[in-house]
Amino acid sequence: MAGRDLGVNGGVNGGVNGGVNGADDVVSGTGTGTVGGDDRRARTAGAVRVGPGVFVRLKLRLVAGGLRGSGTRLAGFVFSVIAAVVVAGFGFFLLAALRAAPADTARDVATVLFTMQLIGWAVVPLLAFGLDDTLDPSRLALFPLRTGQLATGMFAASITGVWPLATLVAAFGAVAGLAPGAGGAVVGAVAVLLQFALCIVLSRLITTALSGVLRTRRGRDVLAVSAIFVVLAAQLPNLLVNGGLAADPLAMLGGVASALRWTPSGMAAHAVADGGPAALAELAVLAVLVLVIGRLWTAALRRALVTADASTEASAVRSSRGILARVLPDGPLAAVATKELKYARRDPRGRVGWFAAIVVTGVMAFTMNGDGRAVPSLAVLAIGPACIGALMIALQSINLFGIDGRSLWMNSVAYGSARDWRTDIAGRHLAVATIAVPLLTVLAVVAALLAGELPWAVPAALTAWGVLGTGLGVGALTSVLIPYTVPERLNAFTGAAPGQGGVAFAASFGGLIAGGVLSLPIVLPVLLASPWFCVLAVPYGLLVSWGGRRLAGALAFGRYPEILAATSRAN
Repeated sequence: MAGRDLGVNGGVNGGVNGGVNGADDVVSGTGTGTVGGDDRRARTAGAVRVGPGVFVRLKLRLVAGGLRGSGTRLAGFVFSVIAAVVVAGFGFFLLAALRAAPADTARDVATVLFTMQLIGWAVVPLLAFGLDDTLDPSRLALFPLRTGQLATGMFAASITGVWPLATLVAAFGAVAGLAPGAGGAVVGAVAVLLQFALCIVLSRLITTALSGVLRTRRGRDVLAVSAIFVVLAAQLPNLLVNGGLAADPLAMLGGVASALRWTPSGMAAHAVADGGPAALAELAVLAVLVLVIGRLWTAALRRALVTADASTEASAVRSSRGILARVLPDGPLAAVATKELKYARRDPRGRVGWFAAIVVTGVMAFTMNGDGRAVPSLAVLAIGPACIGALMIALQSINLFGIDGRSLWMNSVAYGSARDWRTDIAGRHLAVATIAVPLLTVLAVVAALLAGELPWAVPAALTAWGVLGTGLGVGALTSVLIPYTVPERLNAFTGAAPGQGGVAFAASFGGLIAGGVLSLPIVLPVLLASPWFCVLAVPYGLLVSWGGRRLAGALAFGRYPEILAATSRAN
């Protein structure tokens, strides 16, 4: 796409290569300073006036270029459009229906929903960092534009898309549901627009200020882990109900709305609902706040454009043999186990999975113990969370070779038999067990303490170890039969390469079901008969794990080309 396609032929010698999703030359020039085609000639050979429309057309071209030639991405885009339309319609009618509710309740609901909208705009772009190329200011650093022009253009690009339009349409439902009369509707419309502008500039400020950090490995750690908290937030109502904190939902809603009254979102909601001079004063405050945050964003953008990329700077590398390398004799087993432990310690893709398993298990344990009437016995309270944690951890091993990616081809040089593949899988399982066994022990103790029966920690730990071995055996087979690529740049919305989402879901769901079914012979006797059956759990888990490795080694030796192709997809 040449500069003429966007209506810009710049006043610089040469051009700037956009290089994203088929956008070749975004700004090109010969020093003539022509702007907007042949009908408008440059007054001087120098500065070029680029308006927000150029960035809007650029984003639309980027979106269209990314969809061209990819049926999977096109299907995902169509699904996203449909979902946005549904959210916009549902949100609009939900807020419009507040007209039938009491005035105080309607105002409280609007306050909470406006606050959730603002928080969503602040958080979701961070989770999508790396997916939307317009979010990273470093990609615009070579544009021959002033910071003010970039800020204006990026603002225009931010409001271009189906989801910004969907949130704006949904927010206008508050005008239909709360505004008192025609004058109130005008004030409410202005309040909604200021709320929307506040969401945009706050989102851009946070994303731009943290863009340098998010390109580093530690930044990607925080980015991926934050998605876990977003998912766990769905458990908050359940935790409140189990804890007895939501006996009166209206009272709780009123308390939350009262706390949010003088926040920007609270003022916007009250301006829509109240109208009058007080609403005008609140609109003035919102307008000033939007301008202040916009200035801060421009300053952050200016700093980001002249700051070196920390992700490309060299860092010190510590040399360490690791724990297993000191204990095990030199050989493939120790080498693979040490490598996997380093992956778990250094690679965000490894650490996020472990963190997710631990946090989800902890939340489930707290939820189960929130109301003792919801479970049949103390054995379930003590052993259930530990076994669930073992299954969650075992799920991290359903795609053992995916994290290696293209480097898996080196195994063909060193591995010449099924036994070599079994040794490789055994090393990976040993690394998982080195981390998982102490973690499951801690989980078992915590679950037993929450249940009020500390002696149950011993059968809980032994049973969880057996479930872990069962899950590792299943994971060895899924790694060979259903392999997929793990993206190199991890973010909140990707667990596999484009086009492999169904494969990843099948591997995860199949591994979870198979691991759960194979664990029943050791879990049910402990829960229903006697805790002494836990002594058989570890031998059973070791047997299933050994059998899974043996079958997976034989299959991997014959399916190596297919495994390499599946784990080497472009991402």
